Amino acid sequence: MHVLERHDVHVSGNLAGPTLVLAHGFGCDQSMWRYVVPAFEETHRVVVFDHVGAGGSDLGAYDPQRYGRLEGYAADVVALVETVGTGPVTFVGHSVSAMIGALAAAARPDLFERLVLVCPSPRYVDDDGYRGGFSAAEIDELLTTMDDNYLGWAEFVAPVIVGRPDRPELGVELANSFCRTDPAIGRHFARTTFLSDNRDDLARVRTPSLVVQSRVDAIAPPEVGRWVHEHLAGSELTVLDTVGHCPNLSAPDLLVAAMQEYLER
Repeated sequence: MHVLERHDVHVSGNLAGPTLVLAHGFGCDQSMWRYVVPAFEETHRVVVFDHVGAGGSDLGAYDPQRYGRLEGYAADVVALVETVGTGPVTFVGHSVSAMIGALAAAARPDLFERLVLVCPSPRYVDDDGYRGGFSAAEIDELLTTMDDNYLGWAEFVAPVIVGRPDRPELGVELANSFCRTDPAIGRHFARTTFLSDNRDDLARVRTPSLVVQSRVDAIAPPEVGRWVHEHLAGSELTVLDTVGHCPNLSAPDLLVAAMQEYLER
């Protein structure tokens, strides 16, 4: 199957403009960018897609071995950018896709002009001198809960991830997104995501980058955003005055403003 069909790629906006590729996080799909895309369609050629196993992607292309490491997703991004790019692109990755984009840029720097890393985390588990936000026991408990009751886990954790109790409909939307994912694929992607450690890979990235961090984030705390910025050459750090791990959904105006300020310079 062609890469565009495999990833349910959609292109919109100014087809003569620079290309902006937006990648969703764990348990989500390209619809999570719907509040962000319109802000860039006048100036950019905007590309959204689904990782294999998510949204409208070709589920038959899902290979547990290939997608047992983030490098498998990064290889997909490289193939996609080779197909849709009309020159080096700006890649915007949310959550785990931030590290997927970093890996892709490290492998093929010629394809990427800039990176925008939204709520990134190179390692979710705490380590000596490093706070990822979770203990190893907490991650084990999270994965066990997913194995036992994936749908129940989704309904419980989604509002925590969004972090906006004043807007419960956003938590419901994220839970529904989790629930649309095949549970077996969701559990496998969770292990790939939460057990990854890509800290050393940041040293290989030479693409100018903007690290966007929420002021409060239950999944990737502010210390993680600062750590990524400090270990990513040529990066800038912007902290949004918002709560939650999904500013593309819960605070799109703030995210759009930060992106526009960076891209217009």
